[in-house]
Amino acid sequence: MECQVYLRSNLSFLIADIFTLNLSTMEPSSISTLQNTDPGKYLLVIDGKPQGPFTIGELKERHIKPGDFVRTPAMDDYKEAHEVAELRELFGFKTKLLVQYYGSFDQRLTASVIDWFFVTTACTIITLVIALLNSPEFRLPIAMSLLVTIPLTKLIYHIIMECSVKQATYGKQIIGIKVCDLNGARITPIRSVWRNVAKIFSVLPAFIGYIYSFFSQQQQCLHDMLAGTLVIKDRLF
Repeated sequence: MECQVYLRSNLSFLIADIFTLNLSTMEPSSISTLQNTDPGKYLLVIDGKPQGPFTIGELKERHIKPGDFVRTPAMDDYKEAHEVAELRELFGFKTKLLVQYYGSFDQRLTASVIDWFFVTTACTIITLVIALLNSPEFRLPIAMSLLVTIPLTKLIYHIIMECSVKQATYGKQIIGIKVCDLNGARITPIRSVWRNVAKIFSVLPAFIGYIYSFFSQQQQCLHDMLAGTLVIKDRLF
């Protein structure tokens, strides 16, 4: 009887030792796995697929943009680069733009209708005055010139107004939206020229470049993407 008790006691100690040994051998593996994650590196979404991880220097070499999606082990989900304080400071992403502040298609369309009305009315009045001051044989050619002067005037009007202090045409100002670069800053005259000239690619064919805004997270039309611009709600600032 005493022998059985002795054997059972020793067997219990042996099982406890084996269990403790297994735990001690498992812990370093799991710990080493956690230690291998580098909070200073970022996964970067490229062509819809996460790649990396990359260091800050490697992100700089890849010319990371404010709208690129990144993630570190400390993040619950991917964020746009401008939402990360460290990246904003290092890369000069000065303004934190939020999705809910992007100008919607209906706002942009309404602003465009208002601008067309302003430009068409102004050009028509001026042309009418000029036609009345000329002899009758010149009035028809002068009136026909509106087919050229109205679109040209609207192009120049948009270029000047969108790179001005207001960053918006009168139509956009009434609706409460304005044009900015990807960092939320005022665009340069050269960028404004390129943005408005590039609208030809949004118009042809069949206004597909404008329809694209429905599928863009930042609600960019094709000419916005080509020029690196955004249309945002003025209340952001």
